[in-house]
Amino acid sequence: MKIRNANTKDLSEIMNLIHSCVRDMEAKGIHQWDEIYPDEKTIKNDIDKKQLYLLEDAGHLCGIIVLNEFQEPEYKSIDWKFNGKTLVVHRLTIDPTYQRKGYARMLMQFTHRFAKQKGYETIRLDAFIHNPASVGLYENLDYRNAGTVTFRKGDFFCFEVSVDSINIEKEKGGHSAF
Repeated sequence: MKIRNANTKDLSEIMNLIHSCVRDMEAKGIHQWDEIYPDEKTIKNDIDKKQLYLLEDAGHLCGIIVLNEFQEPEYKSIDWKFNGKTLVVHRLTIDPTYQRKGYARMLMQFTHRFAKQKGYETIRLDAFIHNPASVGLYENLDYRNAGTVTFRKGDFFCFEVSVDSINIEKEKGGHSAF
């Protein structure tokens, strides 16, 4: 397993992964993503800013995650408990053929290490309320549900965790690209 920054040569493969995930979510009745979001322009911007990370297994793209400090304007309505330098998780996606194998957890463990190494104090993200696998992942990682925001596709739970509360040594199967 390898986690690395994406580059422009990866764009086509990333878009294929996203399209596969959209089809899979639609088949499960999860109407979270579509042809509007996330689009190629958004992903290319993530790559250009060096904020998109790939999870690969033997050269196969298993998943992606975007890490940056951008918080949606809707986040201002949330009563966050943890403050300080904030890392935000976006577009965590796992190839449907690799789901339920711990890869999303692996990307979140990478996020935890990244946050600690870069001096972040809190991690925030949102999860579509009708995506039980996504919501369950963050609950199982002891993220606090801080409230709900509404985006174009519906309601999303906002989750947060204090970086100080994360015990890197207790996390199993973690991977660091640093």
